[in-house]
Amino acid sequence: MFVPPLKPTFRLLAVFLCVLTCFASKARQQPVSLADRRELFVDGHLIDSLNGASLRMHAPVDEGEVLPFDLPWEGAFSAYVTILQDGDTFKAYYRGVPTAGKDGNSAEVTCYAESTDGIHWQKPHLGIHEVGGDTNNNVILANEAPITHNFSPFIDTNPAAKPDERYKALGGTQKSGLVAFTSPDGIHWKRLQKEPVFRQGVFDSQNVSFWSESENRYVCYFRSWTGKGYQGFRSVSRTTSGDFIHWTEPEPMGFGNTPYEHLYTQQTSPYFRAPHIYLAIGARFMPNRKVVSDEEAKKLGVNPKYYNDCSDAILMSSRGGTRYYRQFMESFIRPGIGLQNWVSRSNYPALNLVQTGPAEMSLYVNQDYAQPSAHLLRYSMRLDGLASLSAGYAGGEMLTRPLTFTGNRLELNFATSAAGEVRIELLDASGNKLPGYSLEECRPLIGNEISKVVYWNNNADVSELSGKEIRMRVLLSDADLFSFRFYASAD
Repeated sequence: MFVPPLKPTFRLLAVFLCVLTCFASKARQQPVSLADRRELFVDGHLIDSLNGASLRMHAPVDEGEVLPFDLPWEGAFSAYVTILQDGDTFKAYYRGVPTAGKDGNSAEVTCYAESTDGIHWQKPHLGIHEVGGDTNNNVILANEAPITHNFSPFIDTNPAAKPDERYKALGGTQKSGLVAFTSPDGIHWKRLQKEPVFRQGVFDSQNVSFWSESENRYVCYFRSWTGKGYQGFRSVSRTTSGDFIHWTEPEPMGFGNTPYEHLYTQQTSPYFRAPHIYLAIGARFMPNRKVVSDEEAKKLGVNPKYYNDCSDAILMSSRGGTRYYRQFMESFIRPGIGLQNWVSRSNYPALNLVQTGPAEMSLYVNQDYAQPSAHLLRYSMRLDGLASLSAGYAGGEMLTRPLTFTGNRLELNFATSAAGEVRIELLDASGNKLPGYSLEECRPLIGNEISKVVYWNNNADVSELSGKEIRMRVLLSDADLFSFRFYASAD
């Protein structure tokens, strides 16, 4: 049979379809490598499809005031808190300044508090710096303006880090650039070098840095603007370094298709149970969105310049590079009851989540800014509990993208109702059932557990699938799945 040659238009279409097929085939050959990492549901990175299920953000629980800013050198404008957990000791760092002034003014100091449980805090008398004629204070940096405006430290987990530089920090404004400090203990600090290590930013809020285990480099997220100078929206840019001294050209962070909002702080840091996922629990600022009247402000004792705006906390995440996943546009922490929570620059989250119980983690938020009652508030959540894969009573399911893992067990962090359940099915890359790991063979998971191993009949061993390309199908009914992890067990 004679087949006429294709017309040019159809030939182009055929070539396009061929190329498209090749790209699709190539994509199928590159599964997501999980290794033994824990995965959260703060983004849709692993999800291929959802049917009757959705990602749900969870609200932290208000646990009340834990740290008043009540010393003479602290006061109403204390801010930019960093919380670190070093072994059995929790450490808090924050700006102290009792009266409003220009960013980086000489009255600003960096204060320190510590705790054995993350709940009850003390302010030690360090005797390092003289403030107000006395060294009997909790100040770790003084007379270092403008570094003390937004000094933000981290514990350096770089295997090559020197013991006497185990703690590192950046601080400064646009005028000074970001200046690097180091410390062996987090209390006694010195400059890494006289000159700033990075100048290409605005820096007029808390600028955060850390050693990235997954990217094998130092990363800094800092304040920038979407427009030139101070025009447009307060936003975020990023730079990286191999030695904490020489930094790359800055790159603006992208937010996908979500709209721009003013992000006063972003507080990006590796999640301590899944450090390849960076959580960003930042402050969303709503300029000129006034809630408190002039008369109400007087009753509260709010500084006159600080009640024309309002703010709350938002949740984002990143897996490195220049992209944030903003899965949820809704507020992560809404301002509390009472007008004192609706003044400018209140509700600003501190940097870092820390574990404060076997099943609990805590985050901290500045409250009552520019008021005599300024303090730090603690919120609690279950471990990994920022967001979940969730389904109601009618049930729902998720199918993952193709993935590989290492290990011999699958562990879930989940919660169900008395009537609910979670079941897991492991499939091959094409979506076909794998004998021994089918839905019908999976024991239903019922209860509320931080760590529960999945069984198919009497078997929990998934080692025969380790390194192979699979998909995971999750079925839920009246349940939440907060995280999962393939890992190696000696049992």
